[in-house]
Amino acid sequence: MSVRVRYAPSPTGLQHIGGVRTALFNYFFARSAGGRFILRIEDTDQERYDERALRDIYETFDWLGIHWDEGPDVGGDFEPYVQSEREGLYRKHAAELIEKGLAYKAYETPEELEAMREASGGYDRRSRELTEEQRAAYEAEGRKPVIRFKVPLEGDTSFEDVVLGRVKRKNKDIPADPVLLKSDGLPTYHLANVVDDHYMQITHILRAQEWVPSGALHVLLYKAFGWEPPMYCHLPMVMGKDGQKLSKRHGATSAVEFRRQGYLPEAIINYVTLLGWAYDDSREFFSTADLEALFSLEKINKAPAVFDYKKLEWFNGVYIREKSDDELEELVLPYLTADGLVSDPPGDGELEILRGAMPLIKERMKTLGDAPDLLRFLYRDVHDYDITQAIPKKHDAGQTLALLEEAEKLLEGFDSRDDEQNEERFRVRAEEIDTKIGNLLMPLRVALTGSRVSPPLFGSIRLVGAETAKQRVARAKELLREHMATTE
Repeated sequence: MSVRVRYAPSPTGLQHIGGVRTALFNYFFARSAGGRFILRIEDTDQERYDERALRDIYETFDWLGIHWDEGPDVGGDFEPYVQSEREGLYRKHAAELIEKGLAYKAYETPEELEAMREASGGYDRRSRELTEEQRAAYEAEGRKPVIRFKVPLEGDTSFEDVVLGRVKRKNKDIPADPVLLKSDGLPTYHLANVVDDHYMQITHILRAQEWVPSGALHVLLYKAFGWEPPMYCHLPMVMGKDGQKLSKRHGATSAVEFRRQGYLPEAIINYVTLLGWAYDDSREFFSTADLEALFSLEKINKAPAVFDYKKLEWFNGVYIREKSDDELEELVLPYLTADGLVSDPPGDGELEILRGAMPLIKERMKTLGDAPDLLRFLYRDVHDYDITQAIPKKHDAGQTLALLEEAEKLLEGFDSRDDEQNEERFRVRAEEIDTKIGNLLMPLRVALTGSRVSPPLFGSIRLVGAETAKQRVARAKELLREHMATTE
């Protein structure tokens, strides 16, 4: 059997990282099995349809470098791949179920349905056995019917799941006679999903475990049409660290948010694929090519996966450090431009500074979005900052001023020495004045960058130039004196 899997997003919102995980699992399974990966757009919810959401689907996977074998933009043997263009097929099959006595027209108004929900919590099947006279009366009133599926009233329905094993549900627990075709002629998810998967010859359904309750209903539909259901594989849920389903309260959840913050596609693919899948007990890093070769359904876990933002940051930092300086320069430039630190297009001088800074910031970056804050001191004068940041622990402003004056002296002849020689000078002087080298460097770092956190200090001094460094030290000394005057 040739494997055929699909990712079938609804263009009603931005691509959630959980949906991206579903797409990646489908894609890597198809590639590892030598099968086909299909994109199908499920746009039957016209009230919530959003053109921006549709663009986001294509832009997200283009950014990730994940490409389907069949889809609306590339075609294929089972076109069209957009559900709203397949309406006739759904109407035909809904009519077929009515002819078989397995579905029926229902005429309830929204108000009547609401009253049912309040009274019994769901649909009470009142249209299931209407007479021809009753149907004619409703038609005469101008009521437009929906088509509902006749869920068996007794027995149970089961299916095999790659991850969960045998899943069985009592038919009485399946929502009562769900709508297959709405009054506007458009299908619901249940009908369109089953019909399309059959006609597109989908062999495996990989989707989140939140869809498990729908599994029995879909199997009943397959049986009603006389079709063989595909193999199901319900993927573990993606949760926050608090054990709740991942949502915006935990942090970024859409792929575009992670992209804007400066996460690399390689890191997203690697980390997200490990949410519920593990090759073994130790290996963590996989390229896309690795996953295309190694992915298998048997290594998917049952337990919910926990999305750890700190772990993703760590992954991203590792991938950033694997970039060459030229690659990283190209990646961070848009962030510097958006922040207004460099011109668009950047000047030669701005690029020269950036080029020199790449080796310094690479080790400290967790995301590409860190670049503006790390590099701001190179492009802008440092003046509006909290001078108390320069005061080391167990020191006061007066002691810090003395330390800064010592550091200022050590800047003399800075450019004539390499970084190791300059560091040795600072170390020796720290010992001579009986302090830690960190106490000598911290005030200088804050004076130079306006922050306690910065790229390596000596490399930073070399980039801004010793003279500029001296000017910033002079400004810091002035701020320290002002601080002393206001706290006396």
